[in-house]
Amino acid sequence: MSILNCGDFSSAGLLETTHNSLSGRHLRVIWPLWSGNPKGLWGPLKGGVVLDFLSARLNFTYEMVRVTENSLEPQGKERGLFNYLWEQQSDLIIFDVTPSFYRSNIDMATPWVFSYCGLLIPVYDDSANINAVVKPFQWPVWLGLGVSIVCVTAILILILRFSSHLPKNLNSNTQVESSNDNLEGQDGRHPVVKNNSGNPYLYVIGNLLSQGGPCPSKRLSFRLVAGVWCLAAFIFVQAYNSTLFTYVVTPVNQPLVNSINDVLESNDIQLLVIKASPLDVLFSNPNASGIKLANKLNSFPDSRCQFNSDCVSVIRPGSRKVYVHAINYLKDIIKEDFKKTGKCKLQIAKEGFMPIRVSFALQQNSPYTKSLNQGLLELQQTGLIDFWDTWFRPMPPQCNGKTPTKKSGNKLSALSFKNLTGAFLLLAVGLSLSLLVFLLEQIYYRFI
Repeated sequence: MSILNCGDFSSAGLLETTHNSLSGRHLRVIWPLWSGNPKGLWGPLKGGVVLDFLSARLNFTYEMVRVTENSLEPQGKERGLFNYLWEQQSDLIIFDVTPSFYRSNIDMATPWVFSYCGLLIPVYDDSANINAVVKPFQWPVWLGLGVSIVCVTAILILILRFSSHLPKNLNSNTQVESSNDNLEGQDGRHPVVKNNSGNPYLYVIGNLLSQGGPCPSKRLSFRLVAGVWCLAAFIFVQAYNSTLFTYVVTPVNQPLVNSINDVLESNDIQLLVIKASPLDVLFSNPNASGIKLANKLNSFPDSRCQFNSDCVSVIRPGSRKVYVHAINYLKDIIKEDFKKTGKCKLQIAKEGFMPIRVSFALQQNSPYTKSLNQGLLELQQTGLIDFWDTWFRPMPPQCNGKTPTKKSGNKLSALSFKNLTGAFLLLAVGLSLSLLVFLLEQIYYRFI
């Protein structure tokens, strides 16, 4: 039987010096993703097309063996896929068998896939970017800026006040605001404020906000302080403006984790893996994967899922769970979820870990091992394994982390309210504060 029509692959390409023990043979093959098996089993997506290639290349036929097991090793009283080899019910298992499963009573073919482990995490929707206004500076900079405003304002006020004690011919060009401080209204209680445009604090704040303003004094000492503040304010404003736009358009919600180290260092993030899978056995062995990874997997009672869908169903925004699997399987999950929902709700963490290589399994001392290895080596040399990924794993452009190209040109997206929430919030706080002060002033002047 044939699963996919992959073209005409004759056995003429094999080395003439190599004896093809598979020629004319009929094999019993296990491939969990075969349509005759129950849904929910997992296995290599390209297993069917690889089997067709090897069948045509090595000139053998095959039949599928129906299975219901989802693990290689037997689990207590439950059978595993290896039982079919041990009981001679199957000749070949098309599965991702890692070297950690090597036993003396099975043969392993040469590795045909080299990959690494990845972490499946949810994609968070962008929320209101409230902190964008303050993010360009770290808190020590904001603190230093506030202290600088207070110090410069105090120095300018002192210069103006002490200038009033100088002779008039030395202070003819100075506008002294303190002379207005002691003026009283007709009721004898409340001061009358005149000519506030020359107040030093308005000058300091105005320069910092790029609004400018008249210099309250022409004295050299005053202008030296004002000049230094203008230069410092220019640096602050330019540094702030050049960084502000980046934080306005930057996504608010960062990924749950970026690497396996983030998982190990966090106490509330749960690691999920398929029960009795090669990765489960590998991670459960401290000598193979490390003590931290083994302890992390065993720290939660429900870290092992029965089926692939069980693990994926709990990877949702707000959850603190991540699903570990080979990177190729995670891409399949993202693609299938996009087909169902039409949205990219899942993503792969930035950094992978633990390189892995997988093989097929045969019966112990199988006469077909050498010929199968030769066929797999030739398949690797052709580059078809990587090419088939473009057939079976065409990632949606929306989910591959790249902006999809359009023939009409890329269209720039306008900023949304979520990007500028911080500015609107700042405006609302300022207006509310001014209204409160206005009401307090009315109460004070009317009743006190």
